Amino acid sequence: MENLKTEVLVVGGGTGGTAAAIQAARLGAQVLLVSEWPWLGGMLTAAGVTAPDGNELAAFQTGLWGAFLRELGQRQPGGLHNGWVSFFTYEPAVGASIFADWVAALPNLTWRWGHHPREVLRSGNRIIGVVFDQFSVEAQITIDGTELGDLLALGDIPYRWGWESQEQWQEPSAPKSLTDPADPLFPAIQKYPVQSPTWVVVMQDYGAGETAPLIPATGSQASFVGAWEGYGPEQFLNYGRLPGNRFMINWPQRGNDYGVGLERLIEPEAMRYDYWQEAKHHSQAFARFIQAKLGQRYGLAEHVFPELEGTPGGGGFALYPYYRESRRLVGLTTVSERDILPAPGSQVAPLPVNEEGMVDAIAIGNYPNDHHYPGFKMPLAPKAIRWGGRWTGTPFTIPYRALVPATVDGLLACDKNISVTHIANGATRLQPIVLGIGQAAGAAAALCIQHPCQPRKLPVKHLQYTLLRDPQAPAMLIPCFNLLPQDEHWINQQTRFLDTPTTYPASGFTDSLRTSSQNFTSGTNIFYGHYQRGKDHSHQLLRDTETISLVAISPQAAMQLMQVIAGSNVKVFGIHNLGGAWILVNAIQSVDDV
Repeated sequence: MENLKTEVLVVGGGTGGTAAAIQAARLGAQVLLVSEWPWLGGMLTAAGVTAPDGNELAAFQTGLWGAFLRELGQRQPGGLHNGWVSFFTYEPAVGASIFADWVAALPNLTWRWGHHPREVLRSGNRIIGVVFDQFSVEAQITIDGTELGDLLALGDIPYRWGWESQEQWQEPSAPKSLTDPADPLFPAIQKYPVQSPTWVVVMQDYGAGETAPLIPATGSQASFVGAWEGYGPEQFLNYGRLPGNRFMINWPQRGNDYGVGLERLIEPEAMRYDYWQEAKHHSQAFARFIQAKLGQRYGLAEHVFPELEGTPGGGGFALYPYYRESRRLVGLTTVSERDILPAPGSQVAPLPVNEEGMVDAIAIGNYPNDHHYPGFKMPLAPKAIRWGGRWTGTPFTIPYRALVPATVDGLLACDKNISVTHIANGATRLQPIVLGIGQAAGAAAALCIQHPCQPRKLPVKHLQYTLLRDPQAPAMLIPCFNLLPQDEHWINQQTRFLDTPTTYPASGFTDSLRTSSQNFTSGTNIFYGHYQRGKDHSHQLLRDTETISLVAISPQAAMQLMQVIAGSNVKVFGIHNLGGAWILVNAIQSVDDV
């Protein structure tokens, strides 16, 4: 067996692991990235969820997440404005090519794929490496970037799996009891130890009058009846519309979430593979149902994902399931629902503070809490506000201590395996925030090499300074709705809130907004019409006989939408998203004459 040594070992090429490897290498560490799959990026690419959720506001498009979006905008033919579940949809291969290029550009980053971790090497309470099928690696810092927290189990590192009661963390949405059949959540607790994954399938509209190949039947389609009830076929397809008349099928309502036998995800590989086969067949049956109901012009897309031996995926099917939940580390601190909900009278969550009284934030998120259990609707405490003419989630932060094991050295977590409760995981699991967590883990690992120390001893201020001032992808650490990275006060405002958290405004708005500059996205057009405002703070443009929603993700445009006079004639600069049935507004002006 080959024996290797490296400074930083990243196991798993998912969203967080890919970000961690890139960031650690960019900071000068010698990095070895070992992944199971030939595509890097995890749920952003290989798992097929190419409609990212959360951190969509312009101010939150920072760090590697913002850099990834900018690269997508330059590389994706047809643009990113296609569907309505996300402001950004793209072809999986385009996303995979970005991560591959970033990795290839770093001579101190070596990537090996096609390998599974088999053993975690320990020296006392310190992780010192990992054994794979054909080689072993000794590392100063190991990062668990696996999709299901596999290193936690292999290394006997304390972790959680499943639900927690309300008594443990005082979470308002948690069950009062895990064993009482009278508890409203008991049916879900019994059936679903974690959130249900989805095996994403991509379908293609072959065109009017065309006949796509018949999708083979793989089981009963009865459970899919009523899948798009309340939406209609067109809106259903536009949910995850991709460029080129393709559709990402990741549909929660009587769709292809699959929650049967979820305990198999953390059992031996043969059991996990059995789950894979069933989950893929479930998605194939859903695709067959769609084809039967909407017509044979719709079929499986071809050549979307690479064909590989040993996995049911490939072609129109993602390489593996989109895992929403993992084994979860027992860390120095645990992110609970109370840490992600807005403070009373506020639009933002409280900032995390460590034992030394210092703000511990290293990544931001804003997605509403969202749980998936087929056939069961989970009631959750609300964490959403109206912003820019639409609903968005209230922002929160992830503390560094949630990446660090409570009792083990030499290891960091960087994906859905961080120290988080089952309830809070519904908001912390999304692609953009996991990119931010991975970036922070990679930076922490590199700093632990530069200033020899264990992750628990790394001063969080040093890590925050590094992330804020990264020359290629500076990352916002304190959520501010209207603080853009190009703002000259960006660094000063961020450091001010880190140093004196009492000055952080409950509104999440700073006083630094500059309304003079407009950064228009490619594809911007001009639209004329009559402006009207809804009672729910929505915005519409009336054009002849059609009414189009107006939405904004930039602070300048959101402010202009609130200031324009209802009933006035306006000139709108924006992008018309046909799938979303809206115009993404870059600027709006009242005009005297249309």
